[in-house]
Amino acid sequence: MNPSNDKPSVDTDTRSIEPVDYRHLVETLPEGVFTVDDQWRITSFNKTAETITGYSQPDVLGRRCWEIFRADVCRCDCPMAMAMKTGKTRFDQEVCTFNRHGKRQTLMVNVSAIQNEKGNVVGAVETFRAALWDARKNALLGTNAYGIKGIVGKSESMRSVFSILPDVAASLASVLICGESGTGKDLVARAIHDMSPRRKGPFVAVNCASLAESLLESELFGHEKGAFTGAERAKPGRFEMANGGTLFLDEIGELKPELQVKLLRVIEQREFERVGGTRAIPMGARIISATHQNLSAAMIGNRFRKDLYYRLRTVPIDIAPLRERPDDIPLLVDHFIRQFNCRYEKTVRSMDPKVLDNLQTYHWPGNVRELERCIEHAFVFVKGPVIFARHLPDLREMEDAPPPPRHPQSRRISSPPFRIDRKAIMTALADTGGRREAAARALGISRTSMWRRMKQYGLL
Repeated sequence: MNPSNDKPSVDTDTRSIEPVDYRHLVETLPEGVFTVDDQWRITSFNKTAETITGYSQPDVLGRRCWEIFRADVCRCDCPMAMAMKTGKTRFDQEVCTFNRHGKRQTLMVNVSAIQNEKGNVVGAVETFRAALWDARKNALLGTNAYGIKGIVGKSESMRSVFSILPDVAASLASVLICGESGTGKDLVARAIHDMSPRRKGPFVAVNCASLAESLLESELFGHEKGAFTGAERAKPGRFEMANGGTLFLDEIGELKPELQVKLLRVIEQREFERVGGTRAIPMGARIISATHQNLSAAMIGNRFRKDLYYRLRTVPIDIAPLRERPDDIPLLVDHFIRQFNCRYEKTVRSMDPKVLDNLQTYHWPGNVRELERCIEHAFVFVKGPVIFARHLPDLREMEDAPPPPRHPQSRRISSPPFRIDRKAIMTALADTGGRREAAARALGISRTSMWRRMKQYGLL
């Protein structure tokens, strides 16, 4: 018997086995895959990642990963950062991100560090897929939850804003954002910049109400050495600093008529001069402006120029006050809980539904900013996973009270969720540039009550 027959024959010729093309294998994986170097720059991005995020590979290569995903954990508890720091793999971590079109999506991610031959960490690789329950949660909400750069909402008015932002961002047109104080006008301006072709350029913001009139012109246009007393050296203005990017003029309605004329000239001629200078400097910044004032009424009263108004208002965006979009409050509460969990290192999961219903009936004179402060107040005191009325400022009496009827005429509660003391009045006056009527509106009280309280606290 031939001994060779005792064992099965094995073909040891490996010449017919072709090597695996791992790059093609990664491209065909059903999960999104991308890699970063040790500076967080994206070095690869597969086809599935393109499908999930809406970004193409040329759009993302070389950019920082947080610019693309804008995840809620980018600033704290980043799974990539933990993997690169500890060398340990992270499995099935839930992360909330936004795709290219601003749609919020929940991903399950796995992360592992990439090491070189010497064992040094040189980057990380992440795979991700859509969470199975995300679609069910969106269906439960009745519509998809949208958000861009911290702007959250699913109301019709906010969906309308989100729908136009990509087109607005892609253009170079001037934008005028209108809305009450605290509605997030600055976040909308920043989102337009971050989604625009100028996103790699600077975003320079200036509050026209916070600077003295004598300083505002120098801040905007810069000044030459010796232009005025104290100008010991030349200084570029905000227009120069924003070259190639975006200049955000907040509270544009506060500009004095003289500066309105100069701003109009800059917009029309696309150039300006420093204070005390003679050299014309090209204006290479896109202008986005915002105001809480009624500029139509200001024009009727000759406090704002019509020609400047129509120059700034090429694309108008109106942000509705929070009292007109109560359906956004649960999403905002969830958003702030996630945000403050990172900041305070807590594990709060939700808010008591009864308290949440009551929050939806309050008129929120301070809008989203006021809601954010209320949630932060709760985080100072909450110890467990649920926020109750006792954790919120002056809402304890609502804990056992039935919620008011849900109809437009009764979307109010009897008192604001904070005590209107001297500090609150001073803060409101500072936020509104000393205007009593605007401060009274922000606090949710009448002008008479505002005067009475100012007199009581010696603020007249």
